Amino acid sequence: MNKLNVVVSLITDDNDYQLEQAASAQAAALQLGANVQIIYSGNDAVQQTQQILTFIQDPSKRPDAILAEPVGTGMAQIAKAAVDAGIAWAIINTNVDYITQLRQHALVPVFSVMSDHEAIGKIQGQQIGAFLGDMGCVLYIEGPSVRDVAKLRTKGMLSTKPQRVDVKSLKGDWTQNSGYQAMKSWLSLSTSRQLHVGMIAGQNDDMALGARRALEELGNLAERDAWLRLPITGCDGLPRSGQEWVRQKRMAATVISPPLVGDAIQLLASALAAGSQPPERTVVTPSSFPSLKELQKVRGQAAQTS
Repeated sequence: MNKLNVVVSLITDDNDYQLEQAASAQAAALQLGANVQIIYSGNDAVQQTQQILTFIQDPSKRPDAILAEPVGTGMAQIAKAAVDAGIAWAIINTNVDYITQLRQHALVPVFSVMSDHEAIGKIQGQQIGAFLGDMGCVLYIEGPSVRDVAKLRTKGMLSTKPQRVDVKSLKGDWTQNSGYQAMKSWLSLSTSRQLHVGMIAGQNDDMALGARRALEELGNLAERDAWLRLPITGCDGLPRSGQEWVRQKRMAATVISPPLVGDAIQLLASALAAGSQPPERTVVTPSSFPSLKELQKVRGQAAQTS
């Protein structure tokens, strides 16, 4: 049997989670003796579509499978074109409604693997409660609303954060630089001094750390120190970035959501070997780091000493 050839289409190479997705793909390929080609779309949905179409339309470039984490929508037409060309298709971290229909007549594996993004948001909402208590104000840095990821994380957060905690939303694009720019722009507004912010929460660790970088550059030392005393939280919780930043006290907490592409390649290889379809939808459960129990304990200790 020829080596399994897989193309993995990711959002950007300017994001730790996306780089970890790539690393998990390469590790799985090494273990399976497969070939994997990673392509990044530079946060551009049109470019991503064009890149994938190149592999589908050119018979000399056709892989056995395409695994895609979309920049924008779930690429239903691209998925159909891939399956019609005999290319297995997996969608990563995006909830789509076309998988069931595609699988009915597909001769190749078609499936999705995703984190439970609403659960990620719910954990972050609980973290907000652990840090702020029953009331306060959180600056919340969201990813692009074109994707379900950001919408679901926001929905989850709003469902569990304390009712009297106000949320001020800023917009980013999952990169550190976007978190930095969002915070810098907000700090330049005169109204930013009138809002009594109690913490900062990013929908991923990169944006949260970018926001911290903007605070570290404040010229007024007293103001800078006051901002940097606030809890800053993120999501993704990779061992060498988010979890490490928590250990370094650069962030107060994160939500662990492990990379998925390696798991998707394993599912693909098993299905091809068995001549079957993988599970239609695999959902990975997140967890708080540190645990919610630990965060609540720290807050309780802080309340006793204040």
